[in-house]
Amino acid sequence: MLQPTILAIESSCDDTSAAIIRGGKILANVVATQAVHEKYGGVVPELASRAHQQNIIPVVEQAFHTANIAKSELAAVAFTRGPGLLGALLVGTSFAKSLALGLDIPLIEVNHMQAHILAHFIDEPKPSFPFLCLTVSGGHTQLVLVKDHLDMEIIGQTTDDAVGEAFDKSAKLLGLPYPGGPMLDKLAATGNPDRFQFPIVNLLGYDFSFSGIKTAIMYFLKEQTQQDPEFITKNLADLCASIQQALIKTLFKKLIPAAKDLNVKEIAIAGGVSANSGLRKALQEQGEKLGWNVYIPAFQYCTDNAGMIAMAAHFKYLKGEFSDQYASPEPRLKF
Repeated sequence: MLQPTILAIESSCDDTSAAIIRGGKILANVVATQAVHEKYGGVVPELASRAHQQNIIPVVEQAFHTANIAKSELAAVAFTRGPGLLGALLVGTSFAKSLALGLDIPLIEVNHMQAHILAHFIDEPKPSFPFLCLTVSGGHTQLVLVKDHLDMEIIGQTTDDAVGEAFDKSAKLLGLPYPGGPMLDKLAATGNPDRFQFPIVNLLGYDFSFSGIKTAIMYFLKEQTQQDPEFITKNLADLCASIQQALIKTLFKKLIPAAKDLNVKEIAIAGGVSANSGLRKALQEQGEKLGWNVYIPAFQYCTDNAGMIAMAAHFKYLKGEFSDQYASPEPRLKF
């Protein structure tokens, strides 16, 4: 079996990352986060692009140092082609293309969302095919039937906002600092999830919707704070727990019937929101109740990182799926 050594670059949003994989084993996974967006309450695309330009060379150099390999040992260079922010993707794409051209080695383009799913093959235990993966992030919410490493079918997705956006926007309404999702999760651990009730949208099929619950939360908080300006402060933990429970219930409203209808017992989660402790706990509880084999990635492979890009590139290398120098970023790249 081939044991290719691949450098992977991830720059789809606000994390600059480089990883090196050899024969399917991650040797280095370096991530540089961007604190510049905190004061704006969200990612500013132009600032993200500039930060990627500053970070990419130091991050790649650190990856080579950590992996203890030379550039001459590389068999290919991989990069995130999309989806993501155009300017941010352009930095990683341009760097990868230039390095591959300079070293005269193949180039491998990777779909960011597929890579999130393939992060499950970095460590043990690994899911068996077919499996269902609930892919949840700030920009996407997808229910994916994974038939093979590179054979995936989206059977359900959000029709409006992503669940990660719902977490962050709800946190912002509560006055929590950016990024609000992780803080909401932390506070929810000490709150009563049954204290407040928020609507659970149930669309036909396996699709999701989160715009309605965000609007309901906004009007609820507006109404309550008009009566008591200290309402949020007094009930913050319970509000966080109740919001988190409603969002998680919305996800399971589709995951459970999909698993039953397709007769799939191998269930996984991926993406930034898979780091949410409430979601991880709920999946484990449902797994025990329904007889699922549950797969949850390590925290470092939940959020955006090049390790998952490297793993996807490994499987594409084995299949001989290479790109050329005409490859350009695709902000709305589909499967």
